[in-house]
Amino acid sequence: MRIKTWLLITFFIVMVLPITGAYGLYVWINAYYQDKNFAEYFEKWTELNQVKSVLESPVHYKKNADTKEIEALTNDQLAITLYSKSGLLLYSSIPLRLEYESRDSVFKGLYELKQNYNAFTYKEPVYQDGDLLGVYKIQLVRTDWIKGVESRSLLVIASSILLFLLIYFAAMMLLNRKLNRPLHELMRQMRAFAKGEHVESNLVARKDEIGELAQTFLAMQDEIETARAHLKVEQQQKELMIASISHDLKTPLTAIQAYAESLQGKSLSEELQDEYRQIILTKSETMKHMLEDLLMYTLLQSTSYNLELVAVDGAEYFEMALSDYDQLCADQGFMLEVTCDIEGMYAVHPKQLQRVIDNLMSNAWRYGAEGTTIGLAALNTGKCPTGFFDFVKPALTKQEGMYIIVQNSGQGINKEDIDKLFEPMYQADTARTKAGERGTGLGLNIAKQIIEKHGGTVELVSREGNGTAVLCWLPPFKGEI
Repeated sequence: MRIKTWLLITFFIVMVLPITGAYGLYVWINAYYQDKNFAEYFEKWTELNQVKSVLESPVHYKKNADTKEIEALTNDQLAITLYSKSGLLLYSSIPLRLEYESRDSVFKGLYELKQNYNAFTYKEPVYQDGDLLGVYKIQLVRTDWIKGVESRSLLVIASSILLFLLIYFAAMMLLNRKLNRPLHELMRQMRAFAKGEHVESNLVARKDEIGELAQTFLAMQDEIETARAHLKVEQQQKELMIASISHDLKTPLTAIQAYAESLQGKSLSEELQDEYRQIILTKSETMKHMLEDLLMYTLLQSTSYNLELVAVDGAEYFEMALSDYDQLCADQGFMLEVTCDIEGMYAVHPKQLQRVIDNLMSNAWRYGAEGTTIGLAALNTGKCPTGFFDFVKPALTKQEGMYIIVQNSGQGINKEDIDKLFEPMYQADTARTKAGERGTGLGLNIAKQIIEKHGGTVELVSREGNGTAVLCWLPPFKGEI
C-alpha cells in the first residue's frame, strides 16, 4: 500500500475511533441513567407515600404547632418544608431557608415529582373541609445517584484516556513499523555505502514510496560504482600512460644527449657530424609527435571540448587531404595507391580530420610489410575501390555518407586483438612493426575519438596472413552544424 494512502486511512481511523468510543460510552451511560432513573423514580414515590400521610395532618399548619413528629421523619436524605396558604414558611428542616416565599413560587409545580441533579422535589397542598391550609414540600436527596454519576464520570474519563493512549500507541507502533524503521534502515545503508561498502537492500520488495526510494538508491549505487570503476580504469590508464610515455621519451632523449655530447668533440668528420645532427632532428621529431599525441588525447578526454565543424565540398577537400603521401610512403619503402571518388557536402574539422589520416597512414607503414602497396581511399557509400582486400567490401554497410579507408599488407591481426587496438596505450607486438618501431599507442584511439566527434564510426577489419584495413565512416552534411 502506498504511504500516502496508508497515512490517509490511518488518519481517518485515528479521527473516527475516539468519536466512536466516546459515542459508545455516551450510549452506555445514557442507558444506565435511564434504567437508574426509572427504578429510582418508583423508589422515591414509595418514600413519599410513607411521609405524605403524616404531612397531610392539619395540625401541622397552625402557628406554634408541634413539629416533633415531622422532625422524626427528616434525615440527611430527606428534607421537609411547610408553608402557610399565604406562602409564609412554617417549618423547614433545611437551615437558612427564607421565611417567606411568594405565593406563585410556593404553588408552582404542585403534584409533580421533579427530578433535579441532586434531589427529587414534590409539592402538594393540604385542605381541611375544602379550605386550603398550606403546602408541604418534600426533597429526597439523590445520594446514590450522585455517587453513581461521579463514579461513571471517573470511569468515562479513565476510559477516554485509556482509549486515547491505546490509539496513540497503536498509531506510533504502526508509524514506527511503516516509516521510522524502514527510513532508519535506508539511512544506515546509505551511510554504509558512503563508507565504501556495497549494499544489498531488502527494502526494494516494498510496494510503496520507500521501496521506490530504495530502488532509486540501489540504481544510484550501481551508477556510482560503475563510475568509480571507470575512473579507476582511467586512472590506471593515465598512470600507465605517464609511465610508458616517460619511458618512451627517455629513449630518444638519451640518444639526443649522447649524439649532442659527441658533436662537442673535435675529432668527428664533417660527414659524421651531419649524420649525428640528422639523428638528433629525427629523435626530436619523434618526441614532438609523442607529446602532440599525449596533448591531443588529453584534450579529447575533456567533456567540454567540441570540434567546430565546417561544411566543405567533399571532392575538393578529400582530393587535397589524400595528396602528398606518395613521397612519405616511398621514404618508408612502400608504394601508394590513392582513390578519391566523393560527391556532396560534408561537415568536418579540416585539421583534426587530417590528423586522423596521418595517424592511420603512420600505422599502415609501421605495421605493413616493406615493399608492399598501401591503399588510401575516400569514396561515397555504395562504392568499393579496386585493389582492396575481398574482406573489406562486406564491411562497408552504411547506406549514406562516405568512407575513408586505409589498407596495408602484412601479417594481419587476430580477432582477439582487434577491439583492443582502439584502447589507449595498447600496441601490437613490436615484432610486427617495421624495424621494431614504437609509437605512443594513442594513434588509433585519437582517430576513433575524432571520427566519433564528427558523428561517424571507426572499424578495423583484418585477416591474418593478408593484411589490415581501417574504415572510417562520416555522415553526409544535413544542412546544420
